[in-house]
Amino acid sequence: MKLYPLQFEPILKDRIWGGTKLKSVLHKPITTKITGESWELSTVKGDVSVVANGDMKGKNLNQLIEKYPEELLGTKVYKRFGKEFPLLFKYLDAREDLSIQVHPNDELAKKRHNSFGKTEMWYVMQADPNSRLIVGFKESSNAQEYLKHLEDKTLLSILDSVPVKVGDVFFLETGTVHAIGAGLVIAEIQQTSDITYRIYDFDRVDADGNTRELHIDLALDAINYDRVEAKKTYKKSENQSNAMVDCQYFTTNYIALNGKMEQRKDGSSFTVFMCTEGAFDLVIAGESYSYRKGDTILVPAEIKEMALVGNASVLEIYIK
Repeated sequence: MKLYPLQFEPILKDRIWGGTKLKSVLHKPITTKITGESWELSTVKGDVSVVANGDMKGKNLNQLIEKYPEELLGTKVYKRFGKEFPLLFKYLDAREDLSIQVHPNDELAKKRHNSFGKTEMWYVMQADPNSRLIVGFKESSNAQEYLKHLEDKTLLSILDSVPVKVGDVFFLETGTVHAIGAGLVIAEIQQTSDITYRIYDFDRVDADGNTRELHIDLALDAINYDRVEAKKTYKKSENQSNAMVDCQYFTTNYIALNGKMEQRKDGSSFTVFMCTEGAFDLVIAGESYSYRKGDTILVPAEIKEMALVGNASVLEIYIK
C-alpha cells in the first residue's frame, strides 16, 4: 500500500474546565458541554490515534509505524526514537481556567514514570477578551517561598499572568509552572507524554463534590524557579516557512498561505500540518487533498515533494 497524507479520528476528552468551542470553532464531533481536549495525533497508551481517511482507514498509528517505520517516521526520527512516535498533538478549549501545573524533564519522567518529559508549545487560535495565560514566576523564586504562597492560597500573586491574543505563541520548557486561562482555544504540540503535576486547582470540585488530586511533593524538584521568557515572536511572510519554535524535540514553523507554496523534504522526518485558519489543498504527485481549520495532517516522511494551495494559516511541525 502506498502511504499518503493521513488524518485521524479525534480522541475527545471531557474536562472539568472544558466547553463546546471544539465544535463551534474547530468542527469536532463533540457530544458534551465539557469537552476540553481533542487529541489529534497520539500514541499515548490507551489513546492511540486511528486513521480516518483513505485505504488505511481503521488502522492505528502504531500499526502503521510497525509496518512502515522509516517510510512514515523518517530516517533520522526512526534512528533516534525507534518505533515510538515522539510527539503528541492536541487542540484545547478552556471554558474555565486550567489547573496550575508543571511537567517534569526527561530525566525525572524516565526515573519516576518511564516516560518522556513534556516540553510543549501553545499557539492561540481563539481568545475571548481579557484572556490570559500563567507562565512562570514574576520574579525568580525558590521552593520555600513557593510553598509558603501555596499554603496561604496566594500562589497567583507570584506567578506571571500574561494577556494573550490570536496568533500568540508560547514555548514551555519542562519545569515551567503554567496554566491556560479561561476563554482560549489553543493548538498544543508536545512530547509524547501524559505526565502532569497539578499544584493548584482553585479548590474546585467535580459533579460528585470531589477535588482533583494534587502532586505538590512530586512537583517540588521538577519546578524551574527562575523567571522565564516563554513568549515567542515570529515573522508572517507569505508562502514560506517562518520559524516559531526550534528545539531538540520539534521544530514548528508558521505558514501564511496565500496562493501556492511548494515544498521539498529530505525524508529524514515526518511533517505534521495543523490548519489554524482558512482552508487549503495539499497536492502530491497530481493528487489533491482538501483541509480546513481544525484539521491535523500527518505527511509520511517518504513523501518529499508537495504543494500547499489556498488561503490559510498553517503550523508546520517536524523533527530535525
